[in-house]
Amino acid sequence: MRLRILAPLLPLLLLMHPPVPASGQPLAISAAGPLTPGEVVLLRIGTRLDSLEIRAFGRSFPAFPVDGAWNALVGVDLGTKPGTYTLRLEGTLPGGEKITGADTLTVRGKSFPTRHLKVEPKYVTPPAAVLARIERESAEVEAVFGALSPARLWSGPFAKPVPGALISEFGKRTVYNGQPRKPHTGVDLRGAAGTPVAAPNAGRVALAQDLYYSGLTVILDHGLGACSYLAHLSEMSVQAGDVVKKGEIVGKVGATGRVTGPHLHWTVTLSGARVDPLSLIDVTR
Repeated sequence: MRLRILAPLLPLLLLMHPPVPASGQPLAISAAGPLTPGEVVLLRIGTRLDSLEIRAFGRSFPAFPVDGAWNALVGVDLGTKPGTYTLRLEGTLPGGEKITGADTLTVRGKSFPTRHLKVEPKYVTPPAAVLARIERESAEVEAVFGALSPARLWSGPFAKPVPGALISEFGKRTVYNGQPRKPHTGVDLRGAAGTPVAAPNAGRVALAQDLYYSGLTVILDHGLGACSYLAHLSEMSVQAGDVVKKGEIVGKVGATGRVTGPHLHWTVTLSGARVDPLSLIDVTR
């Protein structure tokens, strides 16, 4: 992957400490130009540091050491508006000195298509009897996202959980039974019912539960704020607390919850930012 140097921060980082030979670039980014909502970018910082934290888009993105440098995955949330945003670095030099730096990231607008789907009416206008369940499940999922591991549990490239083709893109505007709903925050991958679903990377099972809208659902905590949400399964072969390796089977494709047929829905969040899983695959190759 070719990394683009972020020029404005170079003088500051060079003054702080010489770059390590492994990188040769004090600060570089995987994006070639303006970013778009849902995009994941890789930052590489080649300055010797004991610790580093990245802040952008109102979120904190933890960095991790790789081959003498520091990397960080930064996600542009689906709802990010076009504009210029500040990228801040906060680190600690080997001698204990605290350092900070700043640059800018530009986000351009992106047009997403609209999909019209016909589903059971109860998934568009839920009956009163299930409203308490929906509220409880929403709180449980929010609690999961608020208690992710600060350690890095994943390694190497992320991979699709099933081999099937993309059938519904990230960010699509969705209309159910003629009523607009929230945008599509993940991708839908083709798969016949019963197709094994593999962990896209290593992690810990943070939730394995039947949820009203997403059916049988497995949430994987990959650490460092990265999380996978695998939905509409027909079976789950893991339970909360299990530690899984990349490629380990966590369930099977199904058609549970609000669906029109069997497929796998895969959502990824980075520090709470809703990002395109396929962008995460591209940037970690």
